[in-house]
Amino acid sequence: MEKFFTRFASATAKATGSPAAFLICVAMVLLWAATGPIFKFSETWQLVINTSTTIITFLMVFLIQNTQNRDSEAVQTKLDELILTSDAENEFVGIEKLSNKELDALHARCRAAAMASHALLARTAEEKRAREEAASERPRAPRRAKARAKPGTRSPSASS
Repeated sequence: MEKFFTRFASATAKATGSPAAFLICVAMVLLWAATGPIFKFSETWQLVINTSTTIITFLMVFLIQNTQNRDSEAVQTKLDELILTSDAENEFVGIEKLSNKELDALHARCRAAAMASHALLARTAEEKRAREEAASERPRAPRRAKARAKPGTRSPSASS
């Protein structure tokens, strides 16, 4: 039963999330609106669209929730695997099960570490810029041109 529901929920979510499904719904609403004058905009005519949309919405909530739960669990499992196989701290595995207070504390710790990292990067960039400025302001010694001796002649330094 569970596998059938999973396949059914996935197929339904995929189908109802398509452009074709949207266009079908728009066509149905336009058809309903066009029949208004025929049924003299009666309460029954209004009840048809209200009941139809309520039932569809009610059922879709459960299908969408099921799909979201499975997708979320799959993403969490993939993230946990990446954490476990990397140099990251393993304490982050399974944090989706923590309370809001515990998550807030962990988030604050990560935010503080990120701010410290950004400050270090900023200091490093500033030091690099200062070194580059100092290097560009230093007077450079003029380059001496080396005299090349023509073949068969002595170089000027050889005459001394």
